[in-house]
Amino acid sequence: MNSPSSEEKTKPFRLVKYFTFSSLIAIFLGTLVLSALSTHWARAIQRQKSEDYALALVENLNHQVFLQFVIPVALKYGKIQLRNPEQFDRMDKVVRSTFHSFKVESVNIFDKNNTVSYSYDRDLIGKQDLGGPEYRYAMEGRPTSRLVQRGNFLEIFLGIPKESKIITFAALRAEKPLSRISGPVLGVVEIVQDLSDEYRAFFRFQMVVILSSTVVMGFLFLSLLFVVKRGEAIIESRSQERLRLKEELSRADHLSSLGKLTAGISHEIRNPLGIIRSSAEHLQKKMAQLDPENRIPQIIVEEAGRLNDIITDFLNYARPKEPKRVSCRVEDIIEKNLAFLDAQLTEKGYVVEKHLDRRLPAILADADMLYQAFLNILINAMQAMPDGGRLQITTEMINQQALIHFDDNGKGIPEENKEKIWNPFFTTKEMGTGLGLGIVKNIIESHEGKIGIGNLSKGGTRVTVTLPLLPE
Repeated sequence: MNSPSSEEKTKPFRLVKYFTFSSLIAIFLGTLVLSALSTHWARAIQRQKSEDYALALVENLNHQVFLQFVIPVALKYGKIQLRNPEQFDRMDKVVRSTFHSFKVESVNIFDKNNTVSYSYDRDLIGKQDLGGPEYRYAMEGRPTSRLVQRGNFLEIFLGIPKESKIITFAALRAEKPLSRISGPVLGVVEIVQDLSDEYRAFFRFQMVVILSSTVVMGFLFLSLLFVVKRGEAIIESRSQERLRLKEELSRADHLSSLGKLTAGISHEIRNPLGIIRSSAEHLQKKMAQLDPENRIPQIIVEEAGRLNDIITDFLNYARPKEPKRVSCRVEDIIEKNLAFLDAQLTEKGYVVEKHLDRRLPAILADADMLYQAFLNILINAMQAMPDGGRLQITTEMINQQALIHFDDNGKGIPEENKEKIWNPFFTTKEMGTGLGLGIVKNIIESHEGKIGIGNLSKGGTRVTVTLPLLPE
């Protein structure tokens, strides 16, 4: 189940993504439709062109037959009889010379009785009623054409049939010499043209268009995908930044409320607490004379001191002070921390390893505040190793920043606590307030620095503090 923050990150860009990819798919489908329509229009234009071409061929054939066959044969033989071999050969020569170099597959000439008088295929000569309705239309002076395709359903559907032929019927008329007026209908001419190559060319053109569109759409898809991913990353980054600012604002409001509350109660608590502690110290001196074994006054003094430390932690966390920056050296602050903790380190048997880079430039910082921060980090490391252990401190310079590593060989931080350690009042110690790391974080961030905590692969914990160096 997605968290509200996750939903907030992804929701603003979801509509843009859907619109982008939907538009891309619509464009691609529209391109395919336009490709199919363009191919259909091209085929229709080609068919019309073939019909016009056939009619022009018939008109030319009509003229050549009348001039080169009808008139000479009528003058020579008195009548036309294509069953006469000599007349048939003359007719065949006229027809073939007329259609020479033209893409005409076959020619049939019908007489007025719908009988084949001439054909490229001599087996058809003399056969009747082969013209069909197109013959009757042609006899009435109406030329017609029909497209005949051969192939399975898929081939015809895709536009690549095995054969595509257009059959045209037109009237064969007598001509009046020296006149544009046509005479009576003498018969009907049937011309068959093979358009298979043209249809294959159209199909290849369609495939080129589809493949080109696919490549272009694929490129656009990858480009848009990159843009979308980039935009998504920007939106997510801005969303995270917005959430971070909300968290900081909430934290600031919380600290403000806590600061007001702490300021209000600190005065009310510290004054009576001071009186209680001073009275307990005075009582402790008197009880030392009257009853040396009585430790009640000492316990009161110790607990009053602990309560004062808690109040101080509250004040330091809720109302962090601004650093008074001066030029100082990190290694000097660390040496001061170790000198203060020397007695405890020796008593518990801690081994301190220092790898301090003496070439590290100075930093602009509040030395007292960094001393307090480093001291808290070192005390936490010691508390993680209650029976003693190895404590390693390393400094280095990377990209004009000072890095200070504090390593211990304790048990490390449990996975379930890694996200909680920065929360106020979260602690795994029985007597802790849970504000120590928060105070350290406030101090480091007030110096424009960063702090990170993680487990070491060999065991233990590493705390890394990053601070900006003084410009050279």
